[in-house]
Amino acid sequence: MAHDGPAGVRRPVLEPTDMAETQHTLTQDRPSASAPASAYSREWIAGHLAEERRNSALLGEAREIVFGAQDGIVSTLAVVATVAGATGEPFAVVVAGIAAALAGVFSMAAGEYIGSKSQREIFDAQVEGERIEVDERPGESEAEVAYMLAEEGLGDEDAARVAAIMARHPEVLLRTMVSRELGIQVDDGQGSPLQGAILMGAAFGLGAAAPILPFLLFPVGTALPVAIAFAGIVLFAVGVVKSRWTRRSPITSGLEVLVLAALAGVVGFLFGTILPQLLGVAGIAA
Repeated sequence: MAHDGPAGVRRPVLEPTDMAETQHTLTQDRPSASAPASAYSREWIAGHLAEERRNSALLGEAREIVFGAQDGIVSTLAVVATVAGATGEPFAVVVAGIAAALAGVFSMAAGEYIGSKSQREIFDAQVEGERIEVDERPGESEAEVAYMLAEEGLGDEDAARVAAIMARHPEVLLRTMVSRELGIQVDDGQGSPLQGAILMGAAFGLGAAAPILPFLLFPVGTALPVAIAFAGIVLFAVGVVKSRWTRRSPITSGLEVLVLAALAGVVGFLFGTILPQLLGVAGIAA
């Protein structure tokens, strides 16, 4: 099976039925660290690269999940805290929280979809421009690649030799130009804009549930501090989970997410408290 990349570039993708078993097999069959390149079979290399591409795609998805969950918790907590302080009515708090959560889910999902789709379309257009250059001005493309390889540390003669070999394979030359000149990976295998939108919206919705649930279980006076504490615990947990992908300290990662979200919440609360007063002083409030 093959997946389309930007501008029609296609690459083979392995689809093992059991990723854990495949990873174990790759580790078990890995040649020793001192083994020469000839010791690595094409099958092993293909499986190893497929595994690394999957891990890279997961890291991209982690961004949507972490951002969506954090924003869902902070923005919804601000709403329920404000309504709880103004009304003291649990029904009003829950309705306001759910309304804010639903609005955020659709807004974040739509924003992620439009942003990702627009970025992909821009990348496709840039890749197509480079494809035209390779087709119509191959000498210029070869010279550019040779120059970039020399800039990266290859000697001028070696860079020219490698570029000349690539020039005999236009697709390879195109991929190299796009990667080094534009910083675009045409075969990154990332998920679709729709997938990113679903992940973002779902993460926002799940995060928004954290500050709403206490108001379904406790009186408003008790629910508000419980919601704040529960939101803090969930934010810290989000950072801990993120550390599994980033390979950072779980404590440091958890505290980072918690502190940044707390700062955002405090700033939002201050603006939400001070701004109405300023507007009232200016004669704008009703």
